[in-house]
Order: sequence, then structure tokens, then C-alpha cells
Amino acid sequence: MKMPLTVPENLRPSLASPVAILGGGVSGVGVTALLAALGAESAIYDAKATPFSARAAKAHRLVVFSPGFSPEHPWLALAREAGCECMSEVDFASAFWRGPVIAVTGTNGKTTLTEFLTHALRGGGREAYATGNIGHAFAELVAGLEGGSKETIAVCEVSSFQAETMKRFRADATLWTNFSEDHLERHPGLESYFAAKWNLVLRTKRVQEQTAAGREHGAGARNAGILVGSSVRRWAEKLGRPLPAGAAVETEGQPADARLAGTVFAEYPQRENFLLAAAWWRAAGLPEDVLFEAARTYRVGPHRLARVTEHEGVVYWNDSKATNFHAVEAALARFEKPVVLIAGGKGKGGDLAGFVHRVAPRVKHVLLIGETSAELAFHCAAARVAHTNCATLAEAAQRAAELAERGDNVLLSPGFASFDMFRGYAERGEQFEQLVREITSAPRIK
Repeated sequence: MKMPLTVPENLRPSLASPVAILGGGVSGVGVTALLAALGAESAIYDAKATPFSARAAKAHRLVVFSPGFSPEHPWLALAREAGCECMSEVDFASAFWRGPVIAVTGTNGKTTLTEFLTHALRGGGREAYATGNIGHAFAELVAGLEGGSKETIAVCEVSSFQAETMKRFRADATLWTNFSEDHLERHPGLESYFAAKWNLVLRTKRVQEQTAAGREHGAGARNAGILVGSSVRRWAEKLGRPLPAGAAVETEGQPADARLAGTVFAEYPQRENFLLAAAWWRAAGLPEDVLFEAARTYRVGPHRLARVTEHEGVVYWNDSKATNFHAVEAALARFEKPVVLIAGGKGKGGDLAGFVHRVAPRVKHVLLIGETSAELAFHCAAARVAHTNCATLAEAAQRAAELAERGDNVLLSPGFASFDMFRGYAERGEQFEQLVREITSAPRIK
């Protein structure tokens, strides 16, 4: 039986005035729905419609902002100067959620892990929902379920943008898949990027409880609901961030499990996600047979190293969701011989020279697109990697088809954001698949 939403005592004064919502996207829409369910007034501010000003700030006590707003954003500065409390959408939504929260983060794999855990929990008879950075705002879920019940599980994907400003959010468990270069257009360096995600670790309930009790949550402490992959463990050690005992899960280089044959988790990079899911599943005392059955019925989302078609001995793959270096390298590791790679897009910082050097042995030819194409071409030339600059994705797909020979793989795995040429990675992937269908509908001409 649903219970009506109730406002925590410490938030009631802030809701006495209209709440300012910064950003009219997915998060903003979710917050609007939640505030409406609470019977509170709101006003949306968005750069494309209604900008936020110092005068506007004085009309509000609470400002709820989307992940696109960095902590240093001028609008948040105006809000703080006016005495407003500033909360992220995830933080605000969490104040009204009654059930357990499993937080999932990582440079790669977090969406798949979020979806899979939700799928497995439902297969085991639990009421579970995937939410957060997955494209379904936590605030919208809270509004739709009126806060859920004490048994309703939210599996919440959390990005570094969401984690860095958390103050109220508390997770019952945090699963951190991996860590590598990404989002350096927002975070000033890898240590800052790691620290943003580490804030989620600190927001995990048992870590908070141990900290409040004056106990160290590092080596020797009990596993505090934190499970991290191999690369996260290495970076935590490097940066002097103590993990709870038993938190590290060996997710890299692990042998195949016959029970996963024929599933998306049979090979890397997806095997890494299953190993972390299995570690949490066992820690939660849930039946293992349910998890493996879920693995057999789970279908990975689109644009994640998806086989498009095979034509005249050439196989085409869509990995448009690969928006960072780690994802591209993981995709390339799947192939036994060098591939014809389509890469490039909107830059997010990072060591381009190092990236090109690492992928060089695994590529036959690189077709470069987007804003980063010129810089990538420079590094490809320095590393003696065969490459061609292409003005459009259509040109890159056509050129890839001409270069590929029987037994080759053509792989779209950009390694960069899509917003220089597309509305998102989904549109990029869909366009690629359509181009491949057009190209392969007629005999290839050499």
C-alpha cells in the first residue's frame, strides 16, 4: 500500500517558497514532477528559456540543480550569495525515498550493471527500479512511486557530476566498476575525477556510521557496503584512499565461467560487470541460481559493441556508447586481429597521445571524425598509425567499407562525446547502422 509523500522536517522551511530548478532537461522535469506531488511550487530556469539572475535568486530558499551544473557555475554562486540552499536533483530526491538504494558508478559499465542488477532482482521477486544517470531521473521515480515502500529497491546509476556535490544522499551499497580517464573537461585532473566518485563512497551508510562512531573505514574495517573493481583498487592505493576490508573485487583477467556461456557476460568487458554484480549478490545472501538465470535472459542495451551485420566477410559493429578511452580499448580487446576503427568526436580532455599509442597495435586503419579529428591525426601520424580524416560519419563508413577486406571488422567506437555532430550517442549509433545497411545493400566495389 502506497503512503503519501511526506516532507522531512529540515526541508519544510525551504519548500515554503517556490523552489528554483536549474536546468529543464531530464533532471529538471523529474524535480518538477516531485515538487508537484509534494504540493510545492517551482520555477524552472534554463539558459535557452529563462536565465537565472540575482534578482530571481532572492525569490527562493531552495535551488535544485541538474548534473550539468558544476559546483562553480555562476548561477549556483548567485544562489549561494542570496542565502539559498543548493541541492542536486539526486540529493533532493533521496530525501523522499523510503526503500534501499544501491548506487552504481564507474567510468564504464555502470549502465549495464544498473540494468542487470535491476533485471536480476526482479527475477528474484523483488520490486526494483533502475534510475539516475541511466536516463530516468531519481526524482521522477520518487514522484511516480510516491517514495516507494521500505522494500522497494532503487538501483541508482551515479555519475561523477552527480556524486561530487552530494550532501544528503545515502546508499545502502555502492558498486564502482572501474576507473580511467574521462570527463577531464569538467574535472581538473584524474585525482579530482576520482575524488568526485569517492564522495559517493563516503555517502554509503555503513561508512557514515563508522565515521560517526570514530572508527577508521580503511584497512581492517568491515566491508562497509562498498565493492570496487580492480582498477578502482589500484587508484585508491595510488591516491591514498583506504578501502574497507573485502571491498576490492578482482574483476580483470578472470577465467571464463562455463555457466555464462552464450550470455553477454561470457567475455570482457561485460564479464567485469557480472563479477561485481555477483560479489554484491553473494554479500546480500541472495540465491546464486537466480543471478545466473538473469544473466541468461538479460539483453544489453543498444550501441554497446552491438553486431550490426556481416557483408562479404566483413563484420560491422556499433559501439557508439564508447565515449572514453577505456571503453574503446575494452572493445578492441575483443578482436583477435586489428580492426578498421571509426573514432573521434567532442573532446573531454585526457592524454590523446597515450590513447593513440595504446590502441595502435590493435587498429588496421583509423577513420577520424568530429572536433578531435585534427589532433588525433597528428598523434596517429606520430605513432605511424594509418588514418584518414573524414568530414562526416557517412564518409567514414563508406571509406571503412572500401578499406575492409574479408575477415576484417569495422568498428564504430568513437572514444569521445557525440555532441559536436549529433544529439547524443544513440543518434550517432543509429545513423551508423543506417549507413551500414545502405552500404551493404549493394555489392562492394574495390
